[in-house]
Amino acid sequence: MTKNPSKKFWLSLIIFSLVGQIAWVMENMYLNVFIYQRFNAPADKIALMVSASAVAATVTTLLIGALSDKLGKRKLFISGGYICWGLSIWSFALINMKMPAIDYTAAALQGVDQLTMMSMAASTGVSLVILADCIMTFFGSAANDAAFNAWLTDSTDETNRGAAEGINSMMPMLAILVVFGGAMLLDPDAPSYWNIIFGFIGTAVLLLGVLGLFIIEEPKTDVSENTHYFKNLLYGFRPQVIRSNPRLYWALLAYAVFGISIQVFMPYLILYYEVSLKMQNYVLIFAPAIVLAAAFTFFYGKVYDRKGFSFSILPALGLLMAGYLLLYFFRNSAIVFIGTLVMLCGYLAGMAVFGAMIRDNTPKNKAGMFQGQRIIAQVLIPGVIGPFLGSAILRNADKIVNSDGTTSFIPNGNIFLGGFVVGLLLLFTLIPLFRKKK
Repeated sequence: MTKNPSKKFWLSLIIFSLVGQIAWVMENMYLNVFIYQRFNAPADKIALMVSASAVAATVTTLLIGALSDKLGKRKLFISGGYICWGLSIWSFALINMKMPAIDYTAAALQGVDQLTMMSMAASTGVSLVILADCIMTFFGSAANDAAFNAWLTDSTDETNRGAAEGINSMMPMLAILVVFGGAMLLDPDAPSYWNIIFGFIGTAVLLLGVLGLFIIEEPKTDVSENTHYFKNLLYGFRPQVIRSNPRLYWALLAYAVFGISIQVFMPYLILYYEVSLKMQNYVLIFAPAIVLAAAFTFFYGKVYDRKGFSFSILPALGLLMAGYLLLYFFRNSAIVFIGTLVMLCGYLAGMAVFGAMIRDNTPKNKAGMFQGQRIIAQVLIPGVIGPFLGSAILRNADKIVNSDGTTSFIPNGNIFLGGFVVGLLLLFTLIPLFRKKK
C-alpha cells in the first residue's frame, strides 16, 4: 500500500532534519575550527577527533537502531535523544570557560617550565573536546542517525523517498548557512563567542526534542519478528542477509567510497577558505552556493523517483568531480564560487540519490537494524579514512607563524585533488549496481 505522509510528517522532517544538521555542522566543521584556534590543534588531532566521533556514531547507531526496532518506538528515541543531545552540546561551553587561555608568548617569557605547562594545558583541552565530542555523538546518533533515519524509512515508500531524501539531503548545507550566518553576527574575538555558539545550538536542539513529543507521528511498523535484541544487533552482518540483499550492500559500499571522497577535504574546508585563500568574507561566497545547491537538490531528489538510480547518480558525480577540478586549479574568488557551487550540487545530489537507494532496498520492518550498516557506510568508513587521507596530503603543507610564536598548517588545494582521485575509484564500485537488476 502506498504511503501518503501527512503535513505533520513533512513538518517534522524539515525541522528535525535541519536542527539536527545544525548540531552536526557545529561538530563536523566548527569544532575543528574551535580546537584549531583555541588549542592550536594540528591536522592529525583534527583527524583523530573526526575518526573517534565516527566510531562513536557507528556503535551508537548499531545499538540504538536495533533497540528501536525491538521496542517499535521511534518517537521516544528521537525526542529523548534530542533533549540529551542539546544538553551535551553545552559541555563545550563549559570546557571553553574552565580551560586557561593559551598564551605561549607570555609563558615563554616566564621560562621553560611555564611553557611546558601551557603546552600540556592545550593538549588537555584537545583531549577534553574529543571526549565531549564522543559523548555528544552518542546522543546525537541515537536520536538522529538511528531513530530519526529509521522513522524516515518507515514513514515513506518507493513513490516518495526520493522527494523526502531530497529535503533531508539539502539540510546539511542549509544548516551550514544558518550557522555561518549566525556566526557573522558575532565578534569572533569576543570572549563569549564560542559560548554563545554552543549555548544557542544546544538550547535549540533541546527545545526541539521537547516539541517532538507533540508533533512526531509514530509510524506503523510490524515488530513481531524483532523480539531478539542481540540477534537483531548482528542481523545486518549475517552472510545470508548480505547474499539476500546484494543491491543494498553494493549501494552501501559505493556510498562509503563517496563519503571518503568528501571527507578528504571537508574537515579542512573552512580553514582552506580562511587561511589559505585569505577569504575573510568566505561566507559571502559560501552562503549563495549553499542556497543554490540546496534548491537544486530539492528538485533533483524527484529525478530519482522518476528515473531511478542508474539515471540519476552519474550526473551528480559528474558535478562533484567538476567542482573538485575547479577548486584545485583556481584561486580566483569568482571561480572558487562556481567551483564550490558545482561541488556542493554534486555532493548533495549524490547524498540524496544514495540515501533513497539505500532506503528502497532496506528490508521492510527492519529499518532500525540496518541503520548501523548505513552509518558504517556514511560515517565510520569515511570518517576514519577520509580525514587521515587529507591529513597525509597536508603533512608537508606550508605553515604560518602565529602571533604567539607557534605555527599552524595551511590547508592547500591538494585536498580537492585527493577527493577527485577517490571519486574515480567510486565509479568502479557502481558497476555492479548498474548490472544487477532489482
